[in-house]
Amino acid sequence: EPADAPAVPPGELVAGAVVAGAAGSGSAVSAEPGAAAPGATVPAAPGVAAPRSTAPDRPAEIPPRTAHRRPHAPARRGPADPVKSLMHHHRDLCERAVSPLEIAAGLEAHGLTDRTAARYRHRDVFALAEELYARTPARPAALAESAPRPPGPDTEARAGWTLLALLPGAACLATAGLLRVTEGVLGGGARFAVTVAGALLACLALRLCLRRGPLRAPEGAGRAGMYACWLLSFAVYGEGLIAQVVSGGPDGPWEADPAPLLGLTAAVAPAAWCAHLFTVRAHRKLTGSRALEEFGAGVRPLLLVAVALFVCALLPLLFLAGLGLGSTGLPVAAAALGVLFFLARLLAAHGLPEPGTVALAAACAVEAAAPALVLAGRLPGLEPLARPVHALVAAGGPGAVPALACGAAALGLLLHASAALSRASAHTRA
Repeated sequence: EPADAPAVPPGELVAGAVVAGAAGSGSAVSAEPGAAAPGATVPAAPGVAAPRSTAPDRPAEIPPRTAHRRPHAPARRGPADPVKSLMHHHRDLCERAVSPLEIAAGLEAHGLTDRTAARYRHRDVFALAEELYARTPARPAALAESAPRPPGPDTEARAGWTLLALLPGAACLATAGLLRVTEGVLGGGARFAVTVAGALLACLALRLCLRRGPLRAPEGAGRAGMYACWLLSFAVYGEGLIAQVVSGGPDGPWEADPAPLLGLTAAVAPAAWCAHLFTVRAHRKLTGSRALEEFGAGVRPLLLVAVALFVCALLPLLFLAGLGLGSTGLPVAAAALGVLFFLARLLAAHGLPEPGTVALAAACAVEAAAPALVLAGRLPGLEPLARPVHALVAAGGPGAVPALACGAAALGLLLHASAALSRASAHTRA
């Protein structure tokens, strides 16, 4: 070294060694005297080039101390892909679906809502169903079903079930016309045979109609058919029975009124078309909706419109039937029964037969209870039982009993249908 190099005092030599060690460990502190302050510039010795510093320029890169580090938070349990677990849980539904709409309806049927879909990192059930549909390979049968159908068979199918829907009314109309033409010619036994034959033909035509088209129920009629037979029989003979029981009878056979039966069977075709329009419009709403609440809000007015259209078609048919068969009075009870039948079958066609069956059974119970209460009121001490029926008949005539029974049941079923048919799971059937 040069002889004129300044000597370094021992204290500064130790300090320089400590500072140099700090620089080697990532510190930016200088080893020269007077450089203890951060950011100070150390002048280079005369004639000696300043050495390049290898310390980092940013103090943030200095590793933090670990002495006072907080304990680790517990790891969140659960799969990294939450949709994958849902896909495995509903694999059968996803493989059978021919569109994301069916998956959305199935998820809703299992209780998933838009709020639940947020847990799977999706904004609503429809978006979740789209991802499940895209990630799940479809079965070959589902692929075949998803192929577009030619327009011809659909038109032929509509024409087919429309003709079938006209058969019950045609059978009843032919029977009524034959009885009117042969009045005074055929005896009582022959007229009874014609009536029974016409009723059997109408029942057979109605059975064929309900097996195809928009009124077809996937699970069949069940006990609802028995209740429907009771209600139709009461529509024909009920008013005469109530009139005789209230007046002190019955004493002898009561009069029959076939006009409601003719009007109701003629209204099967309008009922089929109203159900078809409701189903088609509901599917369009389901396709264009992006949330369950939006779909429900759009379907409820469609149901009310379908019921209103059916009532507008039913009332003229009942009026014409009464006019042709000489019936008097407003067909309020028959109209209420027609709406009850329409709502019950519409729910059954969408896979919900139980509410309609309960409503039909309730109407049957009220109609059966009315004459039973009047008869029971004749016993000593039970006179108050007959007072409600007497008051109802005095206010609205014998037809008020079936009108109240069927009207209340139809109103309750309409309220239930507005909630049940606004769910996407009720529209999975094509």
